[in-house]
Amino acid sequence: MAKDAVSVELECTRNPEYRDVDGGSVADNVPEEPEGKPYADAEYTQIQPYAGMPKEVLLLHSSKARYRVTREILFWLMVACTLALVTLTVTVIALSPRCLNWWQVSPVYQVYLQSFSDSDGDGVGDLKGLHEQLDHFQYLNIKSVWLSPFYRSPMRDSGYDVEDFGAIDPLFGTMNDFEELLAKMHSIGLKLIMDFIPNHTSDRHRWFNLSRATDPHYKDYYVWSDCNGSAPRPNNWLSVFGGSAWTYDEVRGQCYLHQFFKEQPELNFRNPHVRKEMTDIIHFWLGKGVDGFRMGSVKHLLEAAHLRDEPQVDPNKAPETVVSEGDLYHDHTISQLGLHDLLRDWRAQMEAYSREPGRYRFMVTESYDYKEVDKTMMYYGTSLVKESDFPFNFYLLDLPQNTSGLWVQHLVQLWMDNMPEGQWANWLVGNHDQPRIASTAGQPYIRVINMLLLTLPGTPTTYYGEEIGMENINVTDSQAQDPAGKYNASASRDPQRSPMQWSGDMNAGFNNKTNTTWLPVHPDYSSINVEVQKEDEGSVLAQYRFLNTLRQSELTLQRGWFCSVHSDANVFSYLRELDGLDRAFLMVLNFGKEPAVTDLSSVAGLPDQLTVLKSTNQVSDGKAVQKSRILTEAGEGLVIQYSTDTRFHPNHLEQCYVSEKACYLSFVDILYKC
Repeated sequence: MAKDAVSVELECTRNPEYRDVDGGSVADNVPEEPEGKPYADAEYTQIQPYAGMPKEVLLLHSSKARYRVTREILFWLMVACTLALVTLTVTVIALSPRCLNWWQVSPVYQVYLQSFSDSDGDGVGDLKGLHEQLDHFQYLNIKSVWLSPFYRSPMRDSGYDVEDFGAIDPLFGTMNDFEELLAKMHSIGLKLIMDFIPNHTSDRHRWFNLSRATDPHYKDYYVWSDCNGSAPRPNNWLSVFGGSAWTYDEVRGQCYLHQFFKEQPELNFRNPHVRKEMTDIIHFWLGKGVDGFRMGSVKHLLEAAHLRDEPQVDPNKAPETVVSEGDLYHDHTISQLGLHDLLRDWRAQMEAYSREPGRYRFMVTESYDYKEVDKTMMYYGTSLVKESDFPFNFYLLDLPQNTSGLWVQHLVQLWMDNMPEGQWANWLVGNHDQPRIASTAGQPYIRVINMLLLTLPGTPTTYYGEEIGMENINVTDSQAQDPAGKYNASASRDPQRSPMQWSGDMNAGFNNKTNTTWLPVHPDYSSINVEVQKEDEGSVLAQYRFLNTLRQSELTLQRGWFCSVHSDANVFSYLRELDGLDRAFLMVLNFGKEPAVTDLSSVAGLPDQLTVLKSTNQVSDGKAVQKSRILTEAGEGLVIQYSTDTRFHPNHLEQCYVSEKACYLSFVDILYKC
């Protein structure tokens, strides 16, 4: 029966009108079916395939060598191409250097919230005010914003005395204001770094009130010691701001430790409950969507449990006259054993939130270690255990001490020579605790200093107002806000915290609703402000914007080699170059007090004639110079772009540094490890 069905199927496909390529009919090519034997069993002699062939006929043709070989060749060719593509992809991934993260690509811009922009007319900057000024970051091509504390606080130390880590202080707005700000920032590609203050709380914090009342759970949340009201000094430890680090509490009848103001009692991180509380706070804000934390005052997190006296710097000094922080060696109150374990645990908590593509959570630590640079470098972690992405580099704060090229080179090399291999550098010249660089170094040098920050390898940090050259203000006793300044006028931090100068309008555009500001506006605001400088192509702001855009658009400036090539009493000069890319940059920066002529004839690879791409003196833009005679005025900086096939770093590795080696392959426009 089956054979009959096949026979019928074949008979239905015969087409007497079919003509093959030779013009014959199908009958000419199809043999007559033998009598008594189905057609399907007869020997098939059709030479040419024809339209409407049944499956069986098609299979007969496909088994012929000419079709089978072609098919196999195509199959194995496809397999080979697929394997080649997979191999190429794996090779590119394996050889490609890591992509730069958001905190490496852009400068970090520090916003001191109280002084940035006031939206409601009370004279204090707030979250809505910051929201209104987000266009400023887009104009500057800034991607990362570090925001000063806005937690609920009695404001004894400008918000660094926290009453509730999970609430917004009404002075700055509401949680809804924060959430709207964060959503808007993310929608326009901005990242928000929060100030995290784990070392202490306010003395009004709920934990402290329960601790002083000896609540069983909170009793040891802070560092307490037996003492009495007449002599409240369990030991000779001193506050950062001077005087004893101990204060007697009448409620508990003991002394509590505070390494800062007495309104900032020290948390006891040897208590596991305290550790969990602070970890929960980190989770709370990461859950809100913040992109990172600046961990403040981390070297103070742990103290020696034995509470012994610290040795005096001058052993012959009478103990009762030892009242300043600098009078003691702080062997028992800073950088104690266990500190880095604590920070690494917080880093691990943040890593869990960094797994989502594009949502890396950044961590930077603050620790002024002064001459002990090796202690600062420990915050990078190890090759096996990650800690902060970088610790803040405070060494350029010393730049005004000696305005010379040699001094600047020394400060730069101090960081480069001590930084662990493969880590990422960072640079800053000011913050909310330090005098403004335009005041300490001088207004004529703000341009060359910004040029230095934006052309060195690593991440620069810009304190609000540095992009326009803001200076310190003078503050009278009646205007003082900083408690440190109320005890010692020379220690006041108010001068560098004046309102941002947006325009020449009332209150420099900081507060357009009422004639009040929490600190005075600098009297030069009518000439030094954002609005005026936007209209001036030669302004500090215009130069900052140009250099930041250049930095982000040039692979050489982002991740190329840094090579110091010259320094003297005036000039510091260095190269930025990338293997495989013929475009390189030369910086010639004059930090001295007089004009200088720099001879770079000995620098291999530099063309004899060079062209200035950008000068801090606009009239020199595009100017041709000879490498044997590069003239700069005092405070002038030059960015020179040139082309060369010769690399400086292979023969001068002791003068050069790179975070991660990479080479550029021009014909496919990719980077690879080399």
